[in-house]
Amino acid sequence: MNKELKRVSAVVLLMFVALFGSSTVISALEADSLRVDPRNTRTILASYSTERGPILVDGVAVAESVPIDDEFRFLRTYSQPELYSAVTGYFTLNQGDSGVEGALNDALSGTANDQFFAQLNAVITGQDPKGASVELTIDPVVQQAAWDALGDNTGSVVAIDPSTGAILAMVSKEAYDPNLLAQHDSQAVIDSYNALIEDPNRPLLNRAIGGDLYAPGSVFKLVVAAAAIDSGQYTADSQFPNPPTLQLPQSSDSISNAEGGNCTGADTVSLADALRLSCNIPFAQLGGALGKETIAEYTERFGFETPLEIPQTVTESVFPETDMDEPTLYISSFGQGSVRTTPLQVAMVSAAIANQGTLMTPTLVESITAPNLEVIEPFQEDVLSEPISEETAGTMTELMVANVNNGAASNARINGVDVAGKTGTAQNDGRDNTLWFTGFAPAQNPEIAVAVVVENGQGFGNSVAAPIARTVMEAVLNK
Repeated sequence: MNKELKRVSAVVLLMFVALFGSSTVISALEADSLRVDPRNTRTILASYSTERGPILVDGVAVAESVPIDDEFRFLRTYSQPELYSAVTGYFTLNQGDSGVEGALNDALSGTANDQFFAQLNAVITGQDPKGASVELTIDPVVQQAAWDALGDNTGSVVAIDPSTGAILAMVSKEAYDPNLLAQHDSQAVIDSYNALIEDPNRPLLNRAIGGDLYAPGSVFKLVVAAAAIDSGQYTADSQFPNPPTLQLPQSSDSISNAEGGNCTGADTVSLADALRLSCNIPFAQLGGALGKETIAEYTERFGFETPLEIPQTVTESVFPETDMDEPTLYISSFGQGSVRTTPLQVAMVSAAIANQGTLMTPTLVESITAPNLEVIEPFQEDVLSEPISEETAGTMTELMVANVNNGAASNARINGVDVAGKTGTAQNDGRDNTLWFTGFAPAQNPEIAVAVVVENGQGFGNSVAAPIARTVMEAVLNK
């Protein structure tokens, strides 16, 4: 009998230990993941019963919660929904969150660890709990200028303050209305979400920081030129053979320059002129001479394949060194082949050159402020990397100014201002071109670095993307 009691006691003890262990894991280790799980009805109800903090641009709410007479108490509303959809994202009842709404959900809902005492105080005093407000770095004038300039084109515009990393504008088109996803009717939200998912224009994609990524075309020549000069192996005056066509190594295929013929009419061409006139063949030869390891090193210095949150997670741009054979290296060196990038990454390349070789970490967050007006998180400048020397940045600036003044980026000129820039026209198999411009202004005291991409474009980067960028830069310079 005693032996049986011992067995039963042991089993009970083991069951207790198992129960205690599992409850500890759930309450201590998995609490955060369970809390943010979109299937957690209690969390959804709690987040709606709290007055969610506003998302502000220049002190004006572009997303806020307003009282409503239903079980959820507050309705999330967006005052300029499409203009800011790439920034705010959406906050839904049953389809998750995106953008700043998702990335900073803890702060906006008031559940962040550093808001615990504020929430406790609200309970003690009988006040309704509130979330923190998030002030964005977005400049409303620049954002509107970028939106208007992009017009009916599908693509993106990103503008950065190169000295701080503050994102001044982030536009993605096609856009969408987050109000459609903020309704308290579950079926209506699901129907709206499914319609957006099925839309062939893919409006839910934030093209500025994600999606399928783009072939950068000739804007990638900035990275290759900077790598060549910064490595000490080349100068702006270095000469390259200048044939009208070039057969790729280990291949029967050949490449040519965008305009056909050779670059300047001479037997050789300088690195400076090859960049100014955006010639493919000299850059293919340069990339082959530098080697994929050197180019890969400099792409990483500029932020390629670097995890980044702004606070949204940014899809990493790629220069796939390990899978790159020599022919692919040649064509990747002028932005075709297998290199892929986001508009944000391209803007970061220009921003690093503009900031004398120092790349600041890009961010959308100016500050996070608790309901009692205590600043929980002030603006934080942070150096991401120093991809090139100050001397190299100065040389690259001169070359980019020449691009605009008397080169392939002439449509970015602004009267009375030196603009540094580079265009790109990436070819896509069986589809229209991807058109680019990136640059900064004023060249010697930069206030803005910008990248523009237009999908399925007709023409060239200089004819379509450069005028868009010029308008955005003017919006900053004319303030």
